[in-house]
Amino acid sequence: MGQVLTSAVVAYIHDLSFMVCFGALVMERQLIQPNPDRQRATRMVIADVVYGLAALLLLGSGILRVLYFGQGAGFYTHNPLFWTKVGVFLAVGALSLYPTITYILWFIPLRKGELPQVGEALSTRLAWIINVELVGFASIPLLAALMARGVGLAPA
Repeated sequence: MGQVLTSAVVAYIHDLSFMVCFGALVMERQLIQPNPDRQRATRMVIADVVYGLAALLLLGSGILRVLYFGQGAGFYTHNPLFWTKVGVFLAVGALSLYPTITYILWFIPLRKGELPQVGEALSTRLAWIINVELVGFASIPLLAALMARGVGLAPA
């Protein structure tokens, strides 16, 4: 595979993994409710696993783009919007730890054929966290579009 094709495939994987992350978060948000049934709780766990795997693919393909297949590392690392974008991604990732740990704890009763105990307060807290994650994720393409157009770089 030539450099141009490889670069295009890495960019595609990066964009697709972003869309999968966002879609999985939307699904989690739609599914969250107090005392979910077994099917709903299982779907939330699966959506979070998909989200986590897609986020790792997003991070890996992003690193590849910065180092090998993008505008060159200097273009990115000298732009404060790049660091803002990375910071938003890391903040969203940190926020996602609470729902992920919660869903991991749900897996234990689900494996035993029991339902997780999800009260109104936990349901509301998870929904709020996922809402913040969605807003953060939604800001990333805007930051990327601005960055790709040189916004944030010192005039040459």
